[in-house]
Amino acid sequence: MQTITYAVEGMTCAHCASAVTGEVGQISGISDVRVDVGRGTVTVISENVPADGVIRAAVEEAGYELTGTVAGTV
Repeated sequence: MQTITYAVEGMTCAHCASAVTGEVGQISGISDVRVDVGRGTVTVISENVPADGVIRAAVEEAGYELTGTVAGTV
């Protein structure tokens, strides 16, 4: 399994976390999604981490902005 954490701007509440979790969780191959609103991050766990563009599109579909990866999480 691989784990990568992304920085996300605009999340402020449980609804935000739910929206991001729902969109990112629909991506094929992802086994777990963990959102931390306080830190502004989404962590993705999967066999093969999808391309950043796929994650970015899902986060944007939820209404937020993916701003990059968090160092040391790949």
